[in-house]
Amino acid sequence: MIIAVDVMGGDHGPSVVIPGADLLLSRRPEVRFALFGDEAAVRPVLALHPRLEAASTFTHCEVTVGMDEKPSQALRHGRWKSSMWKAVEAVKRGEAQVAVSAGNTGALMAMSKFCLRTLSNIERPAIAAIWPTLRSESIVLDVGATVDADAQQLIDFAVMGGAMARALFQIDRPTVGLLNIGVEEMKGNEEIRTAGQILRDSNLPNLAYSGFVEGDDIGQGKVDVIVTEGFAGNIALKTAEGTARQVGSYLKAAMSRTLMAKIGYFFARSAFERLREKMDPRKLNGGVFLGLNGIVIKSHGGTDSEGFASALDLGYDMVRNDLLAKINHDLSHYHRGRFGEATAALP
Repeated sequence: MIIAVDVMGGDHGPSVVIPGADLLLSRRPEVRFALFGDEAAVRPVLALHPRLEAASTFTHCEVTVGMDEKPSQALRHGRWKSSMWKAVEAVKRGEAQVAVSAGNTGALMAMSKFCLRTLSNIERPAIAAIWPTLRSESIVLDVGATVDADAQQLIDFAVMGGAMARALFQIDRPTVGLLNIGVEEMKGNEEIRTAGQILRDSNLPNLAYSGFVEGDDIGQGKVDVIVTEGFAGNIALKTAEGTARQVGSYLKAAMSRTLMAKIGYFFARSAFERLREKMDPRKLNGGVFLGLNGIVIKSHGGTDSEGFASALDLGYDMVRNDLLAKINHDLSHYHRGRFGEATAALP
């Protein structure tokens, strides 16, 4: 498997991306990398990781997309020359099976959509994130790509999220819920109610629609896939990340406040380590762009090498478990039934 990497992406660029790729290589020695970036910045860091250097090809790129650059500007100035474009283009050309970048999210989505194009019958792509829950993990989408999604887009997200759950969690028929302000069928706006009714009536073979779910159901792990539009999804994601940091700060302050608290922490240290491991956002770093003719992973821009390795590992899992094939199969099944019914109803 070859993973294309935008080495210049993120807040730290090569100083995090290169060690992260080397860390994944230590876990998965069969992987090879196609690295794209500024030679002057990349070569000195890559030389410190001879194992990765031997397992990689490197392409010099003249342009680096800025983290604050507008998507339209990045697409206009960064096409054909930027490390971000080259990484995505490697997937289009079949030179890599997945592209990973920690760079500008809007620019990465714009370039990915322009270069790879969307799948048949998919109007807008989605970003899917993995969410830790009390049960295990869930998939939440969309977390920022499509704001104000209509009913059909929500249905497409549900189908694609179900396919991702099948690929990642090895579940034959994952449960899917629509995020709403209540579980009652009359709650929510018209688009959500319409999407729910269609999903219920469709009775799709590869997902089990479970109805509406509320915000507090996400952490409970009530369903395998939570579907929402990008505005609410992004707010939910950022709120969860902030809450995790807040709880961590509370615990750290409480455990160091008194001598007895410090003694208690000493005896409960293993339990706190397990809690820290569970709440560590680096372990579940990486959002999957769904709805494209290729697999692209967006890493958090401020992550460290451990977090970037997690994003690379997510890309590895998506390719290994045939994510694209599962999405295409499920979408074609749904749209075949949808258009078949529409054709049958014609006079």
